[in-house]
Order: sequence, then C-alpha cells, then structure tokens
Amino acid sequence: MKRALAIFAKTPLPGRVKTRLSPPLLPAQAAELYRCMLLDIIERSAGLSAAIVIFYEGSTDFFRKAAPEALLVHQSTGGLGERLEHAFQELSGHGYGARVVIGTDSPDLPLAFIEEAFQKLEQGSDVVFGPAEDGGYYLVGVRDSYGALFQDIPWSSEKVLETSLRRAEASALTAAVLSSWHDVDSWDDLLRPSLLEQSNRAPRTRAFIAALDLAAPLAADAV
Repeated sequence: MKRALAIFAKTPLPGRVKTRLSPPLLPAQAAELYRCMLLDIIERSAGLSAAIVIFYEGSTDFFRKAAPEALLVHQSTGGLGERLEHAFQELSGHGYGARVVIGTDSPDLPLAFIEEAFQKLEQGSDVVFGPAEDGGYYLVGVRDSYGALFQDIPWSSEKVLETSLRRAEASALTAAVLSSWHDVDSWDDLLRPSLLEQSNRAPRTRAFIAALDLAAPLAADAV
C-alpha cells in the first residue's frame, strides 16, 4: 500500500499565521515562529518511508524552495472539512492508499506517532486519529472511503475529536486512536519544557523559543 504524508501549510506571512500568539509576539515574530515550525516538520518528515505532499496556501515559490522534493498541491477553498476531503481525494487520485494528514502546529511530534498511524491503516483500520490535548486532533489518516467523517464537525472546538469518532461510527468506519500530543497555539504552549529539549528534533523552533524572553510577559501578567 503506497503511503503519503500530507502537510497542510501556509506561506509564513505576518498577520496570516499564528495570529493567536500576536500579541504578545509581534506579527513578524509569529510568522517567523511558524516558518521555523514548518521547516522543522518538512525536514523531519523526510525520514519517513512515505511520499511527502504539501497542500499549501500562498506562494508556490516559497514551498518549492522549502520542500524541493515534495509534491505541491494548492489547498482547496472552503472549510477544513472540505479541504481535508479534497486532500484525501487528490492523494487517492495519485494512487496512495494509506493517507495521513498533519498540520504545522506540532513541530516536535515524534515520527514514531506518524509511523504508527500508517501501520494502523495498513493493518486494517479505516481511519486513524492523533488526539490533541485541546480536544481536536494533530493527525488524521484514512485508508479507503471515509463516508461523512469530515461533515458537520464543530471545528476549532474541544468537541472535534469526540464528534469525529461519532461520525466514524455512524459511517461504519473502524477508527484507531494514537497517543495524545500537544499543539503550539498559545503563549502557554511555548512554555512547554519539551520544546527546548535537544532530543525533540525541532532545532529551528527550539532556537526561536530559546531566544525569546519568556519571563517578561509572565512578569507583566503578574503585575
């Protein structure tokens, strides 16, 4: 079964990415953080035995330079559910069976989690979810058809995974669930010690966070 890892990404432009982190970060800082996270994910994903496909918004030139070996596909318009459906259909059209999608919010996500997702699909699961600590998911993968899996989901809420699992059951899909992991969406997320660990294989993200004066905003909040 041919494997494909799809990465949903945007060109890292100020005011267009990581807006929940600005403030306290300046828009240019938030964009640079996003760029670091994206490049770390692209570089690390090359270690997987899977084709890398980037579904992107923005500049084609940026992604050609950032990921010269990846297949580049424009993201479709519409909500997240529609964009996921488009991505999985596109990957199926290229002959991929085990299809996994991730975003850019988990730069230190262990590659073992992604490998396990592929294995779950190859062993017979119809769909696999990687649950995020905020109630959503950092990864979703499918093997064949996926019914109404991405329809009527309360995106950007703590009910995303719960509702998706109900959709899978209603569509008679066998769902596998991986270990939970965290996203980097808020200032508190930047304070996670694991993001500064040398072993996390996210060197650009680690260096960016290390260079921030994380204590200053915390001290200001305490006044």
